[in-house]
Amino acid sequence: MPDIVHVTYAQTGQSSRTNPYGMREMQEKAYQYRDAQYLLLKAPPASGKSRALMFIALDKLVHQGIKKVIVAVPEKSIGGSFSKTLLKDGGFFANWEPNDNYNLCTPGNDGSSSKVKSFKNFLANDEKILICTHATLRFAFEEVEEKAFNNVLLAIDEFHHVSADVDSRLGELLRSIMARSTAHIMAMTGSYFRGDTVPVLKPEDEAKFDKVTYNYYEQLNGYQYLKSLGIGYHFYQGKYTSAILDILDTDKKTILHIPNVNSGESTKDKNKEVGTILDAIGEILKIDSETGVIHIKRHSDGKNLKVADLVNDTAKDRDKIQDYLRDIKSVDDMDLIIALGMAKEGFDWPYCEHALTVGYRGSLTEIIQIIGRCTRDSNNKTHAQFTNLIAQPDATDDLVKLSVNNMLKAITASLLMEQVLAPNFKFKTKLSDDDKAEAGEIKIRGFRTPSSKRVKDIVETDLNDLKATILQDPSMLRAMPGNIDPEVINKVLIPKIIQEKYPTLNPDEIEEVRQYVVLDSVVKNTLMLDVKELQKSIQKDETIIQALAESLPQYQINNELIPKIIKNIYPDLTNDEANSFSKMVVDMPRNADGMPEADKRFIRMAGQFVNIDDLHIDLIDTINPFQKAFEILSKDVTTKVLKVIQEAIEVSRIKMDFEEAKILWPKIINFKKAYDRVPSLQSTDPLERRMAECIIYLKEENRKRANG
Repeated sequence: MPDIVHVTYAQTGQSSRTNPYGMREMQEKAYQYRDAQYLLLKAPPASGKSRALMFIALDKLVHQGIKKVIVAVPEKSIGGSFSKTLLKDGGFFANWEPNDNYNLCTPGNDGSSSKVKSFKNFLANDEKILICTHATLRFAFEEVEEKAFNNVLLAIDEFHHVSADVDSRLGELLRSIMARSTAHIMAMTGSYFRGDTVPVLKPEDEAKFDKVTYNYYEQLNGYQYLKSLGIGYHFYQGKYTSAILDILDTDKKTILHIPNVNSGESTKDKNKEVGTILDAIGEILKIDSETGVIHIKRHSDGKNLKVADLVNDTAKDRDKIQDYLRDIKSVDDMDLIIALGMAKEGFDWPYCEHALTVGYRGSLTEIIQIIGRCTRDSNNKTHAQFTNLIAQPDATDDLVKLSVNNMLKAITASLLMEQVLAPNFKFKTKLSDDDKAEAGEIKIRGFRTPSSKRVKDIVETDLNDLKATILQDPSMLRAMPGNIDPEVINKVLIPKIIQEKYPTLNPDEIEEVRQYVVLDSVVKNTLMLDVKELQKSIQKDETIIQALAESLPQYQINNELIPKIIKNIYPDLTNDEANSFSKMVVDMPRNADGMPEADKRFIRMAGQFVNIDDLHIDLIDTINPFQKAFEILSKDVTTKVLKVIQEAIEVSRIKMDFEEAKILWPKIINFKKAYDRVPSLQSTDPLERRMAECIIYLKEENRKRANG
């Protein structure tokens, strides 16, 4: 199945270059905010958040009067990211030198009396740096007063574990420390999304933070080796273990995340699932007694593969293989990791090329963390791939609604990732035909430029978070199969969600945010074609050069060769679209160098190519932000499955009783005889639509009775 999202990067190397202090691009950006009392750093996996904390923490210790630094991480294994680091070698004024005695990310119970005692001793003595888990921080907090955190920098890694929910102990701890102490807070996260829609912080608390955002595009575009990232889905029926080898390519370094035992995709026997997968790959030769590595002779060619089983619950076996994975030095040390609930957050295997996940993950955070496992820059790969293996909904299954929901949420997550991974544009109001956009800008007629600081802050730092909220809203999921008018989505549903998320915005501010989020979503969800760059590619193409040398007729070049080149450059285009755009390019006036006289860019919208200089906000509002999702469903599932999806969504909206259904049923039979088809939900005739709803209602009633 082709990728839903495919992004190509420039390999600039910028994100790994360092300044005279040894700081990478993101770290330098964060360091500019080192004086902030509350700092929120949003940056993708592998961007160097842990070292950014070291630079800022040392400045606070040496220059800002902060006495102590506490670093809290979600898991013990992540504590290693904050071990001793020689920053002076890179040009910084001090090294990061925590005392091993106050690294509490050690084996044992995180809430043990010894760890809590060490935490309390640290607050009372002259030591400067303590590293612990979130759990240890919570247990220790129960035995100390908030004032103990005066003049302390509390750094919380993987900050999305905090929640504004009243039952979140970590969230309550943070709010209490902010309210009752002089503590400085540095929060770090690679993903600020939550699958349960509960915000990480209350709006009034979040407003106190200075925010530094280093986006995924900046990070990946600045890599040295990684050239492209694909996100795709494969739909299957039956047991996933029978479909796994359709997707699992054991020539690629892969992390395979099998489904949770409580999910519909699971067979409920996780160890048997692992065994079935291994047997499908090849013959087990041995299990190394020292490392736990499974050696397999592949069926297809006899190649020896090394596999890690992180599903096994036996502590001794799991510890052995985890120790081995932490010490991997070569691309040949591991081929496949099979995991359940592990190898996600903070897990580092730079050689990973493919993250293959079975079943929908209920949290956008989890999906982003999984994708982050394969997007490390490494010299063994130019492409990284995330694939989600998803069960197709079955109309006869009592869990059809759940299956449909999971499928739609999985596609929604990919659409959000497309937004996150794409380059950012600055949108401004186009005032006249002579008002030309600068590099990185798009000017739109009728667009309302953000007027208040609050709106500017939202579109500059919270846009992806807002999109996550919008895309997870139930009303948006119902819109995905294309059964809600685009203007209703853009002008009715989205403003309601914005108002709920930001209740203090006035109507004008809501409209400004609405226009920006719709415009940004539509532009990033479509294809942009640069005529001048395309023309350069055509002139350099070997087939064109050869055709000209052979004096092939111009019509053959224009009508056959150029459309093929365009299709190769923009594979998302259909053949008809490539032919159509080819004619536009060929017919454009040329200068003496054979290049288009004007620097024109076009956006593909609803199958048409619109000159970017002619964009108007009214046109944008007629485009369905979910158009790509609808295209995915239309192309990649059967008509029968698409109908099941649409009906499962409609059934939740249909209000009908059996008395009305009895009256409508004879009319439905007569309609079928008269027109040789069943009534359609898309009909303009309200009676036909009601009859179509009656069919869905009766199917649902029959399903309920059949399942008791």
